[in-house]
Amino acid sequence: MVPVSELTMKKSQREAFLADLHVGVVTVARDGQAPLAAPVWYSYEPGGEVVFVFESASEKINLLEAAGQASLCAQTEAMPYKYVTVEGPVVVGDIDDDVERVLAHRYLGPEIGDIYLQAIAGTVSRVVRLTPTRWRTVDYTPFVERVLGASGS
Repeated sequence: MVPVSELTMKKSQREAFLADLHVGVVTVARDGQAPLAAPVWYSYEPGGEVVFVFESASEKINLLEAAGQASLCAQTEAMPYKYVTVEGPVVVGDIDDDVERVLAHRYLGPEIGDIYLQAIAGTVSRVVRLTPTRWRTVDYTPFVERVLGASGS
């Protein structure tokens, strides 16, 4: 059996994982209902903020402004499974074309990203910055390696 502590990522590992390309899921509280969870493109540099955008008129923006905090989860979809969840305060700012361009290029590449940006040109989005204050992580690599090593004996 692998101790849970061996499955927890070190700071450098969790920051590198979050900085990699993943579709995140943002979760924000709603009064009297289950939290709202939504997939999102995001950017993150180790030690910094998680940055993403949502349409200005969306329920997500209203909830983020009201709650002042959110969480974001990023995960792998293949073995060995890994995830990072960050929680913290959020600041909802104004539109920033540079942030939208960076995100579109990060997830779609420059050519398709520019086509996407042209397609949504009439949409007004606002930038959200989440400052991670709490981290939860799991990396099942040690477990998988132990199982594979045991089965090869």
